[in-house]
Amino acid sequence: MKAPFVLSIDQGTTGTRAVVYDASGAPAGSAYQEFRQYFPRPGWVEHDPREIWAGVLAVTRRALARAKISSSRLAAIGVTNQRETSILWDKETGKPAGRAVVWQDRRTAGACAALKNSGAEKEVRLKTGLVLDPYFSGTKIQWLLKHAPGLKKRAREGKILFGTVDSWLLWNLTGGRRHVTDFTNASRTLLLNIKTGLWDPDLLRLFGVPRAMLPDVMDSGARFGETAAQGPLLKGIPVVAVLGDQQAALYGQGCCREGEVKNTYGTGCFILLNLGPRFRRPPPGLLATLACDRDGKKVFALEGSIFIAGAAIQWLRDGLKFFRQASRSEAMARSVPDSGGVVVIPALTGLGSPYWEPLARGMITGLTRGTRQEHIARATLESIAHQTADVLERMESAGVRKVRELKVDGGATANRFLMQFQADLLGIPVRVSAVAESTAWGAAKLAGKIAGIWAEPDKIDRRRKYRLFRPHMSRPAAQALRAVWKREMARLLGSGPSAANREF
Repeated sequence: MKAPFVLSIDQGTTGTRAVVYDASGAPAGSAYQEFRQYFPRPGWVEHDPREIWAGVLAVTRRALARAKISSSRLAAIGVTNQRETSILWDKETGKPAGRAVVWQDRRTAGACAALKNSGAEKEVRLKTGLVLDPYFSGTKIQWLLKHAPGLKKRAREGKILFGTVDSWLLWNLTGGRRHVTDFTNASRTLLLNIKTGLWDPDLLRLFGVPRAMLPDVMDSGARFGETAAQGPLLKGIPVVAVLGDQQAALYGQGCCREGEVKNTYGTGCFILLNLGPRFRRPPPGLLATLACDRDGKKVFALEGSIFIAGAAIQWLRDGLKFFRQASRSEAMARSVPDSGGVVVIPALTGLGSPYWEPLARGMITGLTRGTRQEHIARATLESIAHQTADVLERMESAGVRKVRELKVDGGATANRFLMQFQADLLGIPVRVSAVAESTAWGAAKLAGKIAGIWAEPDKIDRRRKYRLFRPHMSRPAAQALRAVWKREMARLLGSGPSAANREF
């Protein structure tokens, strides 16, 4: 029998990647394709679900070609995806009811504020582990049903279906036979009681979402269905792993034991800490969410969602024209001994964890006539590390054991200055993943385990080389930098309400 392969479909916010892994866990072929972003109004972000699906087929075809195999050699498929993005479609025709409302979209800020003012946030927080923010799916679904005539009635009748991107892909992969999701994605909707693992009737009433439109919820490692004959995919290939992108990265990094933590440095930063099978109430400013253990069964996790990280470097490049390539930021940062007293707080789209201030705006302080571009570039990179430290400090306040090592992945980990500064600031080693695409690998790794290809996939990870950054800065020096950052953050936040200081 020929050695089997695993296909990972990684559907992200700006593009879709497909990676084919061979029986040794090595990538045999991959492809990536961006798709269009729609911005119909300020604060609105939309995708076309049909373009997403077409992109999945296109990159799958190219990845298989580069691996020099047909889909008959695929033993299993794993899917990972952008999480809170919300799609409605017709059950009979499979046609989208409109564009997808993306996780970045802020159109429901008013609805979230109204729910907070009504006192609803305490119940939402206790059941879902989340906060009332436009980031999540609940108010997106509510908005979509409200603004299309007759849609809510059809949804009550089960004729209109809802899904995060994973559900949309599974529906199409299986030829419309399976309307399902997994716990990691369902836990981002504001509709799932993460302690019971069930869609919560009280939350459905609160957001006006009919139960009939929701998918069935399964463990991340399960038999979600088999492919219909679609494009390059033959009929009958099992889809056996589905995870939201950040939980996929957590699994890809091997953080399957309680207390293990990873940070993905991308457009933003997403820090997840595995809490194991026991629910713990999240501290103010952080989220509780669901992840999975080695076998794909649900466990709890703490999450800190930082909205702007790598995007701040893109802003220096595209907005301020500091350099033509983002990689130049490292050389600029190293060209000065420190930031010259400059502090950058990149609240370019509000602040996420642990502050949750959607109206906050960015700030640069400490400017003098001696300030140069290099100081601002350095301070911007330092801000990414400070925001990560803010979240980890809050996580440790929840009573979890002290984090002894931070596993990291994502594009910004190529910046060696940032990684070293992160280790110095935290006072712990920072381990950079040897796998460039930890998210795609996480979905493939679980799929291969469930399909029986890899009994112990972590052995594959242990054979790979990684970069380790150990702290060199003295703790007093690091603490002095943290004190300056916290002082400037307090100045930005002022006396306004902050999720960091609210009790739920």
